Amino acid sequence: MKITFLKVIIFLSTIIFLDSCAIVRQGEVGIKRRLGKISPDILTEGPKVFNPFTTVILRLPTRTVNLQITANLPSKEGLTIGSEISILYRIRSNSAPKILQEVGIDYENEVIFPVFRSAAADITAKFYAKDMHSGERGIIEKGIRDQMMTILEPKGFIIENVLMKSISLPQGLSRSIEQKLEAEQDAQRMEFVKQKEKAEAERRLIQAEGDKNAQIMNAEGKKRVLEIEAEGRATAMKTEAEAQNKSNEMLIKNLTPSLLRFRSIEAFRAVSGSNNSKLIINDGKNPLLGLPGSFIE
Repeated sequence: MKITFLKVIIFLSTIIFLDSCAIVRQGEVGIKRRLGKISPDILTEGPKVFNPFTTVILRLPTRTVNLQITANLPSKEGLTIGSEISILYRIRSNSAPKILQEVGIDYENEVIFPVFRSAAADITAKFYAKDMHSGERGIIEKGIRDQMMTILEPKGFIIENVLMKSISLPQGLSRSIEQKLEAEQDAQRMEFVKQKEKAEAERRLIQAEGDKNAQIMNAEGKKRVLEIEAEGRATAMKTEAEAQNKSNEMLIKNLTPSLLRFRSIEAFRAVSGSNNSKLIINDGKNPLLGLPGSFIE
C-alpha cells in the first residue's frame, strides 16, 4: 500500500510540475495572467515556471502572421466583387500586455477583421471594378493598409501588407474587360506595325536621299572632269597661240629685204619650171634671174 501511495504521489507531483512549466517559442512572447490580472512583464523565449493554481501563461505571436480573408467588396459602380485577401500583420512585443488587457486573446475577430472590412469597403468604393484587375490594384492595397494602420497601430498591431490574391468579377463585366484588353492589345499591335512601317519608310527615304546625293556627286564629278578637260584644252590652245605669236614675232624680226628678194626669186624659179603657160605679174623691182623666155608684163 505504501508503495502504491508513493507512486500516486510521484505521479501527481509530475503532473503538477508539468502543468507549472510552459515553453515560450521563437517568434512569441509570454504574458502571465495571475488570478485574472494581466502582468505588464513580458516573458521571452525559453521554459517558464509558474503556479498552475493561480497563474496562466498566455502566448502571443510576434512573428508575421498571414491572415486569410474572403470578402465581398463594393465597387464605384455599385457592383459586389468577390475577393480573397491576405493580411500580413504582427504584434509589437511591448504592446502584448496592452492587447490582452484591452482587446483579449481573440483580437483577430475583435479588432482586425472589423477594421479590415471597414477600410476595404471605404477604399474599393472609390474605384471601378475593372481597376481591381489593372495597375490600380496596388493603390487599392496600399490604401486599405494605410487606413488599417491608422486605427490599429496605436493598439500595438503592425499591418505589413494587404494582398488581393484573387478577384471574382461578374461574368458579363469580366467578359467586357477581356474584350477591352483584347482591343487594347490589337491597338498596340497595330501601333507596332505602324511604327515598323514608318521606320521602313524612313529607311527607304534615307536610302533614296543617299542614292540621290550619290548621283549628284557623280554628276558633279563628271561636270568637274569636263571643266578640267576644257580648261586644259583652253590652256593648251592659249599656250599654242602664244608660241605661234612668239614664232611669228621672231620670224618677222628675221625677215630682211635681201631675204625677201631671194625668196621671191626662188618662188618665180619654181613657177617657171612648170610646162604650162604662165602669166607673171611683177612690180618690176624684183629681178627674174635665170627664168626662161616668157611673156612678161
